[in-house]
Amino acid sequence: MSINVNELCFSYSGHEVLKGVSFEAETGQLMSVLGPNGVGKSTLFKCILGILRGYTGEIHIDGENAANMRARALADKIAYIPQSHGNSFGYTVEDMVLMGTAHSVGTLSVPRRAQKEAAWAAMERTGITDIAGKNYLKLSGGEQQLAMIARALAQKSRILLMDEPTSNLDYGNQERILKLVRSLADDGYTVLLSTHNPQHALWYADSVLALLGGKVEAFGGTEVITPELIKRLYNIEITFAEEKGTKVIIPSKSAHK
Repeated sequence: MSINVNELCFSYSGHEVLKGVSFEAETGQLMSVLGPNGVGKSTLFKCILGILRGYTGEIHIDGENAANMRARALADKIAYIPQSHGNSFGYTVEDMVLMGTAHSVGTLSVPRRAQKEAAWAAMERTGITDIAGKNYLKLSGGEQQLAMIARALAQKSRILLMDEPTSNLDYGNQERILKLVRSLADDGYTVLLSTHNPQHALWYADSVLALLGGKVEAFGGTEVITPELIKRLYNIEITFAEEKGTKVIIPSKSAHK
């Protein structure tokens, strides 16, 4: 399941946020979307999801023009995973995950056996069946994020858009989430994951899309992550060290003076 974006532009009240963004993500690929706050990462996701429709350029989902697809058709192909967050009601984890199947049932219908089986399979895939009956609001941040991923998997869409899924998580939970996401890509999911941590991209991603000022600053394999790119994106000097065949980012000491 591929995504192809060609010359995508979008403006809010005359302010251009995306400026000719083009890239392609192939089936089974984990793409990290890098860039400082306010460069258009969330806007890009909203355009792909069909939430924002007033763009120019084209978005193709597995060869089909997204502009011609209804919301339910897009939901069949794309699932969105936000950062872990609280909500107004204390749903159980199972109920939260079941919400991912809502697009496959009628407005006034209740989940059937197929939807419940899909939710349970998603919880098994994310390793959270033991907390299925727990109140979502009482979970740790890592558990909440796993529940959000399970909800997306229950949707049975093969493209996953993840908005900073490791934000506000401790180090251990960050690694658990990223290893799970990597395994999902290895299983054939196409994943776009926005992150503020380029180290995560180096360790787990297949490709990188770097945005700056609403434009594509770099696109390609992880080799596009260079000290020069990090300087342009985040205004910080770095060097690389090699550890067991992989690059480790080391901020310059002068950056802390």
